Amino acid sequence: MLKSLCISNYALIDQLHMQPSPGLSMITGETGAGKSIMLGAVGLLLGNRADTKVLLHEDKKCVIEGVFEVASYGLEEFFDRKELDFEPTCIIRREISSTGKSRSFVNDTPVLLDVLKTLGSFLMDVHSQHDTLQLGEGSYQLSLIDAFSQAQEEVEHYKAAYKAFQKAQKAFNELNKKAVELQKEADFNQFQLEELSTLGLKENEQAELESTQEILENAEEIKLKINEMLNLFQDEQFGILQGMSQIQHGMQSLERLAHVFSTLKERFQAVNIELKDIEETLGDEETRVEVDFERLDEIRDRLSRIYQLQKKHGVASIEELMELERELADKVFQVQNLDETLATAKLELEKSRMQVADLGKALRIKRLESFQGFQSSLEELLAGLGMENSKVVMEHKPIEPSANGMDEIELLFSANKGSSPQPLKKVASGGEFSRLLFAIKYLMADKMAMPTLIFDEIDTGISGEVALKMVGMMKDISLKHQVICITHLPQVAGQGDLHYFVYKDNSTEKTVSKIKLLDQDERVLELAKMIAGASPSASAIESAKELLRR
Repeated sequence: MLKSLCISNYALIDQLHMQPSPGLSMITGETGAGKSIMLGAVGLLLGNRADTKVLLHEDKKCVIEGVFEVASYGLEEFFDRKELDFEPTCIIRREISSTGKSRSFVNDTPVLLDVLKTLGSFLMDVHSQHDTLQLGEGSYQLSLIDAFSQAQEEVEHYKAAYKAFQKAQKAFNELNKKAVELQKEADFNQFQLEELSTLGLKENEQAELESTQEILENAEEIKLKINEMLNLFQDEQFGILQGMSQIQHGMQSLERLAHVFSTLKERFQAVNIELKDIEETLGDEETRVEVDFERLDEIRDRLSRIYQLQKKHGVASIEELMELERELADKVFQVQNLDETLATAKLELEKSRMQVADLGKALRIKRLESFQGFQSSLEELLAGLGMENSKVVMEHKPIEPSANGMDEIELLFSANKGSSPQPLKKVASGGEFSRLLFAIKYLMADKMAMPTLIFDEIDTGISGEVALKMVGMMKDISLKHQVICITHLPQVAGQGDLHYFVYKDNSTEKTVSKIKLLDQDERVLELAKMIAGASPSASAIESAKELLRR
């Protein structure tokens, strides 16, 4: 429900503020006073595009703000999905700068225009030329039938199944495409896999082979150097070990002479132990190192094959080659199991297709069963609105599964006796279309989410009892929904809970539009002027009072 609307610096509006009734609010005013301008501002609030031409004062920004009560609208999930703070009272603000830059806010959080447009669709339903065009669209007509037949559950089940079908279709198509590519590459992948698997690659093998190659290539020199060092260690007269033994005896003598040398002796012993370990290790290495040209050739050959494959595949390590081998093995496996995989995917696709067909047929039955009731209800309402000879027919054609079901429908309409019902765009005049749309919105008020309805001169072309019938229907709608009606008929305006008057103020340099909430006496005078002109007679004033008493 719209609690308040504020508009500043928009078109002819300098400042405007209104707080419509929770029930039925009427807006009247002279032609060109700014009633349609207000609707334009509301459209901006609901996500319509804008430019700098909307600015009254070009050096100031335009601000439009609406405060909505949304506690009972079930919008928590939408706010959560859009990462917006949910509050029972929602403030929507639209700002347009002098440069034409537009900004939108929901509860002071900046949002994209698409988010504002989606949120606006939950909050207000504005009867405009756009709605007239929308009524002619098959998807909108389907939504009317679904709401009228209370087929929401069937629609949800069908849409979930159709979404699963699309997913299965996409998966099958992608698998088919992949299968073609795999088949094309099958022989090449098999060749490359065999080339890699023949080597029997092992993790860390390359580093080990390169280390062994380095030793084998220098084996003779390594053995020579080790033996030279061992001789320095082991010489009986001048060897390092002989000298170290003598130093050890000296350290023991020093320790006996003075305990201060104990630490020095311990340090020496540690060095002595380390040197003996080095000498033993050199001996072991000398024994292990062999001059083996055959083994060296084997290692060189294996490393050469590894290097060639690395260069061929553009990798730098044996681990990357092993990962490539795993990928190729997977591709080869997929090719070998393509038939089975495709058969499984096709079976899933067919199952989802059958489910869509079954649910689509169930939805179709529900829709078809509601056609007669929908047609009869609309014709009855239209008769009450002065269109006694109107005829409504829902034309149906089965189609292949789509996002909205397996049905194509078109609302055919005839306003005159003896005329065959035709598509709306071919037969309905502006006034007839307005009454048809009003009848539909009245019929659907309790079945579709229409929190606040705005009717812009929907009573054009009607008068008398028909106008009273229409406003009576508005009052019925307003018992459960907020209704704002822009009207030029006094018998309609007199039935509102509140009455706003829009007028032009020429007291300043620029003409501006203003709005005023009329009290009881002002309402009487305004209704009398609508009945009899600028200088209403006493009888016109009495007639106005009578309208307010109804």
